[in-house]
Amino acid sequence: MYKIKIFQNSIFQFRNLEVFLRMQHNVLILDFGSQYTQLIARRVRELNIFCEIFPYNHFPSDLSSYKAVILGGSPFSVRSEDAPHPDLSQIRGKLPMLAVCYGAQYLAHFSGGEVAASNTREYGRANLSFIKENEIFFEGVSENSQVWMSHSDSIKALPTNGVKLASTHDVEFAAYKIEGETTYAIQYHPEVFHSTDGSKMLENFLVKIAEVPQNFTPNAFVEEIVAEMKEKIQDDKVVLGLSGGVDSTVAAVLLNKAIGKNLYCIFVNNGLLRKNEFQSVLDQYKGMGLNVKGVDAGDRFLSELAGVSDPETKRKIIGRVFIEVFDDESHQLEDVKWLAQGTIYPDVIESVSVKGPSATIKSHHNVGGLPDFMKLKIVEPLRMLFKDEVRRVGATLGIDPELLGRHPFPGPGLSIRILGDITPEKVQILQDVDKVFIDGLKSWGLYDKVWQAGAILLPVNSVGVMGDERTYEKVVALRAVESTDGMTADWVHLPYEFLMKVSNDIINKVKGVNRVVYDISSKPPATIEWE
Repeated sequence: MYKIKIFQNSIFQFRNLEVFLRMQHNVLILDFGSQYTQLIARRVRELNIFCEIFPYNHFPSDLSSYKAVILGGSPFSVRSEDAPHPDLSQIRGKLPMLAVCYGAQYLAHFSGGEVAASNTREYGRANLSFIKENEIFFEGVSENSQVWMSHSDSIKALPTNGVKLASTHDVEFAAYKIEGETTYAIQYHPEVFHSTDGSKMLENFLVKIAEVPQNFTPNAFVEEIVAEMKEKIQDDKVVLGLSGGVDSTVAAVLLNKAIGKNLYCIFVNNGLLRKNEFQSVLDQYKGMGLNVKGVDAGDRFLSELAGVSDPETKRKIIGRVFIEVFDDESHQLEDVKWLAQGTIYPDVIESVSVKGPSATIKSHHNVGGLPDFMKLKIVEPLRMLFKDEVRRVGATLGIDPELLGRHPFPGPGLSIRILGDITPEKVQILQDVDKVFIDGLKSWGLYDKVWQAGAILLPVNSVGVMGDERTYEKVVALRAVESTDGMTADWVHLPYEFLMKVSNDIINKVKGVNRVVYDISSKPPATIEWE
């Protein structure tokens, strides 16, 4: 019996795609470690402009394909000894540049201006109280426009040749530009939702000032990526692990469009999916022309997880067993040369962050580190796309909107929504609760207004009264959040009438549960999942 092998360094390089993307007149975004950097990129992509994120200290030496540069924010102060210091010699004065928050303070501090600690920490909503007249950057921006501040330092004096463009009540130099350069700087974050005209300001800078064409579209991407995969893969066989989620499904349809019958998809049931999801997902794929094999390995996963309570250990066990099951199934195929993955751009960015791999809050459900005994070339057709772009590509491919609109679901499944050890009985309880909750959201027309929802089985029992008898049964928490990318999230204000109805249905229909609570924590400080 042979073993399928995977080389992490054998990632399929889409050379024609890279040429295509360079032709999109890229925008370069320099990352200084801010939690908002990906949001900047998403806002730029929403303008149909292709952009890439690179660490401030490791960006391309050849900038000929870039039409503009954006300096992001940072958790550091420009006055601290360990502050990031980018080399802007090939950028400043040569390419249009927008400096955001830390970037604006960096330009001021090291170019003849002054940055000092504010008397009050400037976080949250503010309103522009002054906007310079006839300034293209603020064209179409309303008076008193709301912006989002997030800094403890403030610019007290502008850099050499700096011209004030905007102020708020507390910040005199909220925006400025450098005369003689196409350089603009703002102390607020235009990329966040709370900056009401933020997207308009980005559009003004990129389209009207930097003159970057808006030609990055899903249709163009699909045509180029399919042609590239046909050329590179040719008659080779490709194996793909389907999860039933948006990313792996879109990757599968793209590959199927390129290589057809040479794509082999494997969908593994780890016993921790939603109720009836294994069969329902297989049924969904039947009408899509995909070659899919379903593998029911639920008993194997649950056996390995027996008695395990630590969440990180759960994730590692599930990752290991999945690779074992996937390998067992894959080695039954002959002459497979490629492994396809649904990696998306946030995964790529996080792997090359400013400070290297981020500190582990929890293991990523898609990136667990493949073992040395697996050896295949890797193809990742979605690795340059954000989640919302993946959905738009999926729509271009004609994938069912219901599938594209599915909420994200953690790779470890319900294991990390069962706090404590896992048993088949607990899995069944949570599956039943989750089904009542999700079905309720759909029937009330709330599902598409929620980014992600689920139920959590808590490791406590509570006293209740049912039929004049005392009960001592399980407590479940319901979680529903709104977000754009999962980096930050806020709890959804579901109608009280809905919460009352769904709570009543859960307690009446799910044996073993006598109390329901609703999680009203935002991310940060909480995470979306409880484990």
